[in-house]
Amino acid sequence: MSGTIIIGAGQAGSAAAAKLRNLGYEGDIKLIGAETAPPYQRPPLSKKYMLGEMELERLYLRPIDFYETNNITLRLGTKVDAIDTAEKSISIQGEALSYDNLILTTGSWPRRLPAKIGGDLAGVYSMRDLADADAMADEFQVGRRTLIIGGGYIGLEAAAVAAKKGVNVTLVEMADRILQRVAAPQTSDYFRAAHTAQGVDIREGVGLDHLIERNGRVGAAKLSDGSEIEIDFAVVGVGILPASELAEAAGITLENGIKVDEFGRTSAPNVYAAGDCASLPYKGERIRLESVQNAIDQAENVAANIMGQDVPYIPMPWFWSDQYDIKLQIAGLNRGYDAVYERRDADSDAQSFWYYQGDTLLAVDAINDSRAYMVGKRLIEMGKSPTPQEAMDPETNLKALLKK
Repeated sequence: MSGTIIIGAGQAGSAAAAKLRNLGYEGDIKLIGAETAPPYQRPPLSKKYMLGEMELERLYLRPIDFYETNNITLRLGTKVDAIDTAEKSISIQGEALSYDNLILTTGSWPRRLPAKIGGDLAGVYSMRDLADADAMADEFQVGRRTLIIGGGYIGLEAAAVAAKKGVNVTLVEMADRILQRVAAPQTSDYFRAAHTAQGVDIREGVGLDHLIERNGRVGAAKLSDGSEIEIDFAVVGVGILPASELAEAAGITLENGIKVDEFGRTSAPNVYAAGDCASLPYKGERIRLESVQNAIDQAENVAANIMGQDVPYIPMPWFWSDQYDIKLQIAGLNRGYDAVYERRDADSDAQSFWYYQGDTLLAVDAINDSRAYMVGKRLIEMGKSPTPQEAMDPETNLKALLKK
């Protein structure tokens, strides 16, 4: 018996391996990762880890001896060269490893700036993995100047860390507003005000023209509005791409990532995919969910289906972002919303934005409001939609909405 090989030792890969053992899988499990660190959490990299509030060992998803104890072969610092779906094997530096089942949890890559506009200059960073965080750590010093390129959550989290460390921050966003792709104007307004209050210079509708070299590294930036700013380093946060190169080379069908069905199966026999690299069916369309919870849930679902349970995966999307002392929790997907309503807690700084499509609740952005988040999440999972008037009324007991 060849067992199961998992390519990608991140959140999804680790979850799949652990779930297989938990369900009684007795075959060989190989978990292969390109990084040298054991499976670790990525979200804290751009938050607590960069701020020095979380030690490296606390990033690890499981104690290092977990893998040996559970008879999971962990191969780190290992690059898989190819997949042969006909032979049911993978190749690593000329070594062929056979599999009965293959799970692709290869994650995603950050979009990079082209070299022709300075993307390859020293002092230009992306925030995606532990190596990225460690490489830029010494840059965050009081009085230095940085340009954050991109006003999504990654860019805003990097801006928050830099500002808290005393760095002078300029953030540019090509779209008309920060968070335009993922949030309503109300949420954008909230975070714009929060960052401006911390001294961050946010420039919307402005992109990067090119970076300028000074003494062998980035030293300035020319922006699309013609302005030029002096900087000491730059952080690029302009989105991610699914890491689907191995699958593509093996002839596995792609569609904005590795295409899987509701059971996590790819177009190749006995090959599954989960996490950021996978595109899955959701309410009549195909999406990729770039979140920790999806990585875990989808990977565990794949493990269950390898064990013969044949359970379709129904994602329950939720996300979060920490910036300064602000905790944003998002339940649901706001795709197709036509109205947004605001709920405020008169006795605290808690507030939330509720997205509706007609009479249907789609999503909730909860800001320092865990109750609104929890209730909103449960309502969406239950398929219940309170009227906006009910949900927004500060006199309404939110938990009571779950019983209607």
